[in-house]
Amino acid sequence: MRVRGRARGGAAALLLVTAVLAGCDDGPATPQTSSKGSSPGASGKASGAPAPARPLDWKRCGAPEGGTAPGPAWRCATLDVPLDHARPDGETIGIALIRKSATRKSERLGSMLFNFGGPGGSGVGILPRAASSYRELNTRYDLVGFDPRGVAASAGVRCRGDEEQESANREIDMTPDTPAEEAAFLADATDFGAGCARLSGTLLPHVGTANAARDMDAIRRALGDEKLSYFGISYGTELGGTYAHLFPETVGRVVLDAVVDPTADSVGHARNQATGFQRALENYLEDRGQDPAAGTRRIAGLLERIDTAPLPTSSGRELNESLAVIGIVAPLYSKSGWPTLTAALDEAENSGKGDRLLALADSYNGRDRSGHYDTQSHSQRAISCADAKARPTAGEARALLPEFRKLSPVFGPFLAWDTAGWCAGWPVEGEHDTPEASAPGAAPILVIGTTGDPATPYEGARRMADELGEGVGVMVTNRGEGHGSYGESACVTSLVDAYFLEGKVPADGRTCS
Repeated sequence: MRVRGRARGGAAALLLVTAVLAGCDDGPATPQTSSKGSSPGASGKASGAPAPARPLDWKRCGAPEGGTAPGPAWRCATLDVPLDHARPDGETIGIALIRKSATRKSERLGSMLFNFGGPGGSGVGILPRAASSYRELNTRYDLVGFDPRGVAASAGVRCRGDEEQESANREIDMTPDTPAEEAAFLADATDFGAGCARLSGTLLPHVGTANAARDMDAIRRALGDEKLSYFGISYGTELGGTYAHLFPETVGRVVLDAVVDPTADSVGHARNQATGFQRALENYLEDRGQDPAAGTRRIAGLLERIDTAPLPTSSGRELNESLAVIGIVAPLYSKSGWPTLTAALDEAENSGKGDRLLALADSYNGRDRSGHYDTQSHSQRAISCADAKARPTAGEARALLPEFRKLSPVFGPFLAWDTAGWCAGWPVEGEHDTPEASAPGAAPILVIGTTGDPATPYEGARRMADELGEGVGVMVTNRGEGHGSYGESACVTSLVDAYFLEGKVPADGRTCS
């Protein structure tokens, strides 16, 4: 279970997590590319000056997969970029873009690029649904979303079909208790990577965050902007920090909200999330008038019972322990979800039924009522494993269990085991231990951390601000709950609007209550 980024509330409704699933379906073995020279090699920094931007051909948008076409105010285009930025004359892939023009054209400041998190979130799909939250910014900026490479319409990674995904959700125990369960867990993880290699193998070495940042600079040039204005949420903050490191001279007005800790490796991220989700669970329990320690023990006991005897649902599917944990995770992303969690736990504990928790897990896992799964989790895993060098073993995961259980009896075991299963047997090597975010000489970047953020705990925002460097990272603290603060906190929203629209940089260390 990888609980990565989701933008919540007014910002967007993207919720991404990965269960450890197996299998694959039949399909093309390579991404959609066009040949313009030599075959692609390993990823790396492009040499020489960037290629001149190609003009964009904006057209009326069609419907994204699984969605509906946006309204007439939206236009879509595709930008060709190198598959391997180290070989700019080689094969290309298309990066899907969507745009809504500024409403006050005479006062237009430029374009604002968004990434809503994941990794694996489709900006083309999300931005039209989220745009009302950015109405004020849209007065002077064109709002621009994109599908990062390996995501959705930008040569999206595919690894398996619906039946295999459903089978793995049903059969794989993500906190194995026996040698047989552990063997199945690890075999499943390896099989997932093998499916990705077979269906998207040419793309896998090139989907890392650094290459997506290079694509962002190509988008900036194609849009005709001297500087990049950017709003990154959750994983989008890691992407924004990477961009600032690679292109400090073209950083314009940039906001990073719900910040990924750039100093954490894969085990560190799991440790951070065990801490963050337990903190959010305790805040939820206290808000409900319950003792946090006693409530945690009660929920952990419920999960132990479900592990032994899954709960029935009206659909005929069962709620196992793995799906139950995901169902508990989902409503913790926003305080507005807490009543939903109360109802789901009440049904499971007092009625012995799992319908509500299963529905929450299905939404989190991208499963619709017909049993079709989206591919956000495929992209998320491919991007994460292209980034991270670490490949913890099962033995190393077992060694983490005492610490992680202490951090969170509810979420700790899942996150400890995930360190071993996430990139097990992955077919390509990762790029780094931790991402580089230092950006000396860049313009001031707003870094916003929420004290009750479950998925990207508050402490990571301070570390990002420090990594960006003195005079670059401007720390803003939001005292509140939930993953993401713009549109949720009136104070944060006002600060961000004044920064983007008027260039007003708040004092470093500003606090919103």
